[in-house]
Amino acid sequence: MSASPAVPTPPACHVLPTSPVLRRGGAVDSAPALLLGGAILLWGANWPVMKLGLGHVSPLWFSALRFATGAACLFAWQAARGEVRWPQRADMPFIASIGLLQMMLFTALGAVAITHLPAGRSAILSYTTPIWVVPVAALVFGERIGRWQGTGIGLAALGVLILFNPHAVDWRDGAVLGAHAMLLAASAAWAACILHLRYGRSRGSAAQLAPWQMLLAAAVLLPLARVVEGPFTGDGTGTFWACLIFVGPLATAFGFCAVNAASQRVPASQMSTLMLAVPVTGLVIATVTLHETPGPDLILGTLAIVLGIAVSAVPARVTSSNRVKARI
Repeated sequence: MSASPAVPTPPACHVLPTSPVLRRGGAVDSAPALLLGGAILLWGANWPVMKLGLGHVSPLWFSALRFATGAACLFAWQAARGEVRWPQRADMPFIASIGLLQMMLFTALGAVAITHLPAGRSAILSYTTPIWVVPVAALVFGERIGRWQGTGIGLAALGVLILFNPHAVDWRDGAVLGAHAMLLAASAAWAACILHLRYGRSRGSAAQLAPWQMLLAAAVLLPLARVVEGPFTGDGTGTFWACLIFVGPLATAFGFCAVNAASQRVPASQMSTLMLAVPVTGLVIATVTLHETPGPDLILGTLAIVLGIAVSAVPARVTSSNRVKARI
């Protein structure tokens, strides 16, 4: 597998400043919007691809290879451009939080859970980050939530609540219940990273730190997979390699870099709501490609999420005080 051509690291990841992103009308700048758009499409498709790939390899081995190949591609790309950078001390907390929580824990929990649940439902449940992010962003960090944004987050949260309500899920099934708990824990882990990226500052850019974060995730997952699942379980078929190339170089190397760069420029609560477009995309792709039939709860929950995303994207009015601050 050729590493560098497979992962065209987006130039915007290297040049995005860490200053606030919101324009005067509350809209998101075009650069992070483009990054998020590409990542949303890849990460949405990633769920049905994971479901397909897990028929050829066990969850922890698949997760470990995902980050090993992703790290290899980004290191190769940066080496070819002479941009490999050793992380500094100020970068270590971000390497640890993203590598261990957003990458290793989120992905491993999601991969294990998806073996017991449909890909579309798994995608939706794992992206319940507003439930965790919004209260912490408002209460702990004092982030101001506008009327439209608050309404949108409320609708999105209502949508995910519909999806995991007891009437839609057989809570008597221990495996199903555990899978739902894993997905909720995964969303909490990612929520912590969203807040860390928003309110912390690292020396290195998202693109510079991403391969080190992936390397850390792979370094933990590889021995864990060997201990928990035994010797390597991949069957080496064409489908296995195709799924690995997609989830590793594409969805991981490009996707994490793009989202983390955008996270540094978008308010935490808005970022978590916008990323709910990922599970909606995953649900649609899983329905078409894997022939998963969405029930009433999935349809109602998805509609609430889509409406919530649309409402949260409505630009907030600029108050007189904000205009004065802008002039200053």
